[in-house]
Amino acid sequence: MRLLVRLSARANAVYDEAYHHKLRGRLWNALEGTEFGESHDANVPSEFCYSNPFPPRDMDEGDRRTLLVASPHEELLSHVARDLKADREFNVGEMPFRVEDLSVLAPDVGEPGTSGVIETGTGVVVRIPQHRFEDYDIDPDGNAAAFWRPEYTTEPFRVQVRNNLDRKHGRFYPERPGPSDREGPLFDSRELIKTFALPVTVTTGEVMTYVLSKWRFEYTVRNDHHRRHLNLALDCGIGERNALGFGFLNIVEDEDG
Repeated sequence: MRLLVRLSARANAVYDEAYHHKLRGRLWNALEGTEFGESHDANVPSEFCYSNPFPPRDMDEGDRRTLLVASPHEELLSHVARDLKADREFNVGEMPFRVEDLSVLAPDVGEPGTSGVIETGTGVVVRIPQHRFEDYDIDPDGNAAAFWRPEYTTEPFRVQVRNNLDRKHGRFYPERPGPSDREGPLFDSRELIKTFALPVTVTTGEVMTYVLSKWRFEYTVRNDHHRRHLNLALDCGIGERNALGFGFLNIVEDEDG
């Protein structure tokens, strides 16, 4: 499920590509004091993901932007919506906005047999752990995991995305089979759009450079379990650091156009 937030710029502003930390903070503030706020510092899969404020370009006062916040929890989105209604000032770093309107969306990949295309609206963070380096012929560089790059082939990307979605599925649907429990891939095909490096404020005063990738995925829903897995990816994002807004997905076309 998604909360669609319509914004208007309160002043002229340069679009800030490093919006992630400030936007995350605004959403966590909205969840403070709720049952979801307790997971802020917990080592568990994120319960929400979000788009960038789009379209991503410099703005004049009064220009409109849109933000999407996704979560498997309707109540989490309700908390965010109530907070944004109570306090319509929505500042993302040096980009000052006002919340003009809120509405709810429920994207769905469709019933079994449906085909479509999903694109990553924001960059995907995939890190390959050191114990898998030998499997993919990756030369170690220091003592850290390696951000996925095209020269590593798509196999480690596919495996890490599936494993990450398994973790999320185990949290939200523990009694049902996850992606690794069912035959067949999550996506029918993967098309890499681009990779890029981005300095990211991960906590106040700490900046790391992430290697990100954007993708176009084709899918055909095989059964109800596969439908649930794909819809969970829409609700939570794929890859890591979803609470920073990375890995956000959009359905860009389907059989019905």
